[in-house]
Amino acid sequence: MTRVMPLLSLILLSMPAQAPLTVGGVSAAPGTLASGSLEVPARAGDTGTTIPISVINGTTPGPVLALVAGTHGMEYVPIIALQRMRATIDPNTLRGAIVMVHVANMPSFLGRTIYYSPADGKNLNRVFPGKADGTLSERIADVITREVIARATHLVDLHCGDGNESLRPYSYWITSGDPKVAAAGREMALAFGLGSIVIDNARPTDPAASIYLSNTAITRGKPAITTETGGVARVDDESIGLIQRGVERLLVNLGMVLGSPPPHPPTTWIGQNEVVRAGVTGIFYPAVERGQTVKKGAPIGRVTDFHGQTVERVVAPFDGEVLYVIATPPISKGEPVAMIGARKS
Repeated sequence: MTRVMPLLSLILLSMPAQAPLTVGGVSAAPGTLASGSLEVPARAGDTGTTIPISVINGTTPGPVLALVAGTHGMEYVPIIALQRMRATIDPNTLRGAIVMVHVANMPSFLGRTIYYSPADGKNLNRVFPGKADGTLSERIADVITREVIARATHLVDLHCGDGNESLRPYSYWITSGDPKVAAAGREMALAFGLGSIVIDNARPTDPAASIYLSNTAITRGKPAITTETGGVARVDDESIGLIQRGVERLLVNLGMVLGSPPPHPPTTWIGQNEVVRAGVTGIFYPAVERGQTVKKGAPIGRVTDFHGQTVERVVAPFDGEVLYVIATPPISKGEPVAMIGARKS
């Protein structure tokens, strides 16, 4: 008697086999999740560090999505969001693979520092693609570039307001470089669904001087976005949920999980933006809140000396919206005070 193979079995047999995925020393077989760390060896002047990662490998070939948290160590919301998502994504129903970088900047995370690493005083998100023989931040960037970005087809650099920033949610869409990569990045930003998208057309196009993590992927032909949710070192379910839902929408949009892509939410395109910086060191008193609309010349805040005398008044450079504002008193000359964005006309 001839047996008829079930249709599902025939479909599965006809599909190409998924290969194991190895990132650094962490290898995940098809349909499995593996966790470990990327090692950044010590050099003269520092003790090196580790970068904890998880590799979720699906059962059939597809995109490789890198999700990077903790580029700035006091941006906690993405770090916690990835921990939660790690426990909910099923590799047996996943097409392609996900590489989660749980804490990119461990020295800053453990040192509770904003912007800069306590190991070398550098901003990790300003030293990409890094240097194998550089300072610790440069070596972290080099490892992420070689091990994570090199294996990814798409990337999301997950940020939030740093430990001193009160921030409203938004994404960056980088338009410089290859138009096809930029078009795919636009679709990623829309799919993530934060509602406000900053159009960034001023990023470098040289892969050897890409500076920013997401731009490092883009200059290598890989669509990428940067997202911003949460802030002021808080860990809140609302901000975490924005990341979880954004990643879920993106997985559907990229065809990595089953489902019909949901319609994009109403989107505000921010065509002009400026980071307003302090001209002096002192104590900052904000005059606005995140999401507030301001007119050109309106007060953003003031800086006093350490005896309480006002030494600088900070004003809005143009009509727009406060995307973030510093919400803690310390301010140093040259540091951000606020970011103002204006809708694209």
